[in-house]
Formats: sequence, C-alpha cells, structure tokens
Amino acid sequence: MKKILLIPTLLLGTLSIASDFNYEATAVTGYVINESYIGLKNQAVDGAEFQFNNLGTFIAPELSVLYSPAEYENNTKVNMYRIALNGVYEYKNLGFLTPTSKIGFGYETLSSQEIGNLDSPFMDAGFGAKISLADNVALKLEAVYILKHNEARWDSNIAGLAGLNVAFGEVAQKPAPVVAKPVVIAPVKPVAVVAPVKPKPVVVVVDGDDDRDGVKNSLDKCPNTSKSTTSVDAEGCATVVNLEINFETGSAIVQKQSYARVDEFVLFLKESPKYTAKIVGYTDSVGNDKSNLSLSQRRADSVKTMIVSKGIDAKRITTAGLGESNPVATNATKEGRAQNRRIVAELTKN
Repeated sequence: MKKILLIPTLLLGTLSIASDFNYEATAVTGYVINESYIGLKNQAVDGAEFQFNNLGTFIAPELSVLYSPAEYENNTKVNMYRIALNGVYEYKNLGFLTPTSKIGFGYETLSSQEIGNLDSPFMDAGFGAKISLADNVALKLEAVYILKHNEARWDSNIAGLAGLNVAFGEVAQKPAPVVAKPVVIAPVKPVAVVAPVKPKPVVVVVDGDDDRDGVKNSLDKCPNTSKSTTSVDAEGCATVVNLEINFETGSAIVQKQSYARVDEFVLFLKESPKYTAKIVGYTDSVGNDKSNLSLSQRRADSVKTMIVSKGIDAKRITTAGLGESNPVATNATKEGRAQNRRIVAELTKN
C-alpha cells in the first residue's frame, strides 16, 4: 500500500507582535485531492475556522470545521465532516502579507463507510498567508495536508482553502507615556559688596522659570503656561498646545480618558482671552485619501464642539482636517497608527 508522508517545515523567523484583535473568524471554501486508492473522488469543501489570539503564547489555538458533499467512485453519495484543533503560528508581517503555518489533529466522520473508509482520527499540517484588505479584514489562503488512519492503513489528502478572514475584539491601547520637560535654572547673579569697611550681606537673585516653559521669569509675559503647551515664543507665550487626544480606528468620538485634557485646554483659553485656537485633525494610513480627509475633519469638529460646550466662544476656534499627512510615527505598526489618529491645537495670540 502506497503511503504519502508530508512533514511541514516551520520556517524560522522573528516572532510576530501580538495581534491587534483577540479573535478571528474565517468562512472558507476549497477543494480536496484524495489519494487514488481509497475509492473517493476529489471533492469540494466548505467550512469555518475560529482563531483565538493573545493567550500569552506564540501559537494561537484554532478550531476548524469542514464539510464535503463527497462521492465514491461507484457513485455512492457520502456526507463527510471534519473537525480539527490546530495551533497556528504567524510570522513577521511582510507589508500587507502575513505568512502562517499550523499543525494539529482532528476527527473525520462519513455518512457511508465503504472501501475501508471509517470514522477515525487524523493529523493535519499546513501553511498559508493572510493578505490584508482592511484594518481587520483579510483574504486567507491555505494548503493543508491531512493524514488519516483507516484500519491498518494511512490515507493522505491535500486540501486547498481560501476564505474571508474577519478579526474582532480589538485590544485596548496603552496610553502614550508622558515625557517630562527639562527644568531650566538660570545662573546665579551676585550683587557687588557696597561698603568696603562694613560689608552688607550679599543678595543672590535667582532668575528661575516657575512655569517650566524655558523662558526666565524676568522675560516671561505669560507666567502661567499650561503643562500641555509644547511650544512657546521668546516671551514665554504659547504657540502650540498638544491636547494629546487620540481616536479609535475610523472614529471621531472623543474618549472618556481624554476629557480631562480638554478641560485643561478650556481652562487655558479662559485664562488667556487674547488667544484663538485652530484644531487640526489627522488619521493613520488605513483607508483612501478622500475618506481620511473627511474623518480628520470630523475629529477636529468633534473637539471644537466639546470646547464650545464648556463656555468658549465658537469664533475663537477654527478647525482643519489634513487626513493622513504629517504622521508622527510609522503607519506600519499598531502603536504607530494609534499615535497618528490624533488632533493638535495651534494657538494664535491676537
């Protein structure tokens, strides 16, 4: 009896970073090529695969359920079901393509058992790739080798599968670390001794920087600069304020964890009536240019609406959406895309 033995080669590579999503579901369809002597014709196959990510291991569990309306060579119809539990390994992304490999075991059952084909366990192994179509949608392609034990023999099958993979259950993003600004201390300026016979105490004047904006107190005309200010002019007055507001993918809704930053910016505007602000929205690179321009404008408008609702005159706030331009981080990673989905505030002193 001819035996076919296929040992999958797991390519060595850098471990891929954790998935952006906890779960994946794939509706698959394909074709199965059977070993010739088992008496079964080659058949179509349909089914579904469910993958569970971020469980603390580099192998992701996958549940696979497949159905084939098969037929023996004597034209007897047979319904064939296969269910398998596999371990899936994802390699480092190659742009929009993510190579994968898997190995596991399962059980096959047939509605008509002929020519020694029995309900019995099998082992499977395969390789494939996911081709990204959107942030959470991909085309999944697989070639799977199935080795089934029938009585005193081993039978081989090869399945080619293709399907639409949808990821869901997005992982919560960690807040960006807060970088402390350096403290600038001016040099000590001594005062000369006046009386040579009876010297007076030396008075030391330290020209500090109480609001830590890089401008000495003696030159600072805006002595209470907000902590969220990222740029000041030579007189210590703000020119750019970073609200540090980031958005979920495809969303223009300000999240609750950003409310306190908006309140701080509103307080700054109330204490600085000579300033007007321009809110500029941005997106990551996912999606087309037209939709990203529209989304970035909605993000800027959403922040303006919140600021105006807290008592700031709408005439003092303008908005602009610049889409995916001016990224502050790479769009090739989840963390970088999260930093680019943002708004910034540009200030003008009238």
